[in-house]
Amino acid sequence: MKKISHFTIMLLVLLLMACNKNNSNANANITQSNAANNLLADINTTGEMPIAKIGNQRWMSSNLNVSRYRNGDRIPQVTNPAKWAALTTGAWCWHNNDSLAGTVYGKIYNWHAVNDPRGLAPAGWHIPTDAEWTTLINTLGGNLVAGGKMKETGLAHWSAPNTNATNSSGFTGLPGGNRYNNGQFLYFRIYGWGWSANTDSSGLPLYYRLNYNDGTVFRGAADKRDGLSVRCVKD
Repeated sequence: MKKISHFTIMLLVLLLMACNKNNSNANANITQSNAANNLLADINTTGEMPIAKIGNQRWMSSNLNVSRYRNGDRIPQVTNPAKWAALTTGAWCWHNNDSLAGTVYGKIYNWHAVNDPRGLAPAGWHIPTDAEWTTLINTLGGNLVAGGKMKETGLAHWSAPNTNATNSSGFTGLPGGNRYNNGQFLYFRIYGWGWSANTDSSGLPLYYRLNYNDGTVFRGAADKRDGLSVRCVKD
């Protein structure tokens, strides 16, 4: 009987050791899986993002808020004004370096990040070209009225008067402001920018802007060091 008892105890110990090893392996796999999922979530934050179907296009209905390029490389966050002004590579920040602003208005990116070959837009999306912005605006009736149809309504996130805002397109344009090429923050809750993938004839990157005091869409050009919001369009 004693021999059987000893044998039984040894068998139970071996079984417990095997179970613990399997659990450790399972936990390691879960940790690796979670790490991969977290990376994927940071690259592709559009999983739960609402999408606006406007004509034949599908646009993000909120500003881009990723901190990695499509290939997984981190995009540097640059808060210091002098360092921002000296950038020749991609970077992001929150307006006024305030993470709470980022939860609503997303991140601000310089054009070096927009134009980086590693891809700022998540998989299945891209930075809109000048032609795609033009298509959007024409679908909504032209630049004199399209802005009102693109702006989020009310004054929760826009400064008064938020003229002609109906958001009838579902675009839900937000005034995330900008960061000037010297590192200064400007126009929060006043203007909502969106980068274009294209440059003008002089090589300056193009942008489109929604305004708090009218219903138009303004097209202009900026310095590559300027920081603006990003909207993406579906491939």
